[in-house]
Amino acid sequence: MEITHETLENGIFRVYLSGRMDVLGAQAIDLKFTALTATKKAFILVDMSDVSFLASLGMRTLIFSAKALASRGGSMVLFNPQANVLDVLETSGVSSLIQIHHDLDLAIDALIKQQEE
Repeated sequence: MEITHETLENGIFRVYLSGRMDVLGAQAIDLKFTALTATKKAFILVDMSDVSFLASLGMRTLIFSAKALASRGGSMVLFNPQANVLDVLETSGVSSLIQIHHDLDLAIDALIKQQEE
């Protein structure tokens, strides 16, 4: 599992995840992902287009960070998960806790609206 990041010009922080978010993959990125996404008020776009598998430990990482962000006045949007990952997010109910978008402009717009609230 790999993680990279960048700050977009509108202040949104984009985190790229790549690989399998199984037990080993989630453990490999958990500390860095949490440090990048859950330690301050921020508006995070998590690009999941290269995540090929999502297990419960990976969902825990996403939910934990999203809740921590919300408690600080920030928010998280998941962007472009693959069909099998999307199915897991929807079946598990994660999609009711964290917005999911497949269109980059819509994902950014959702975060900008939340910044303005």
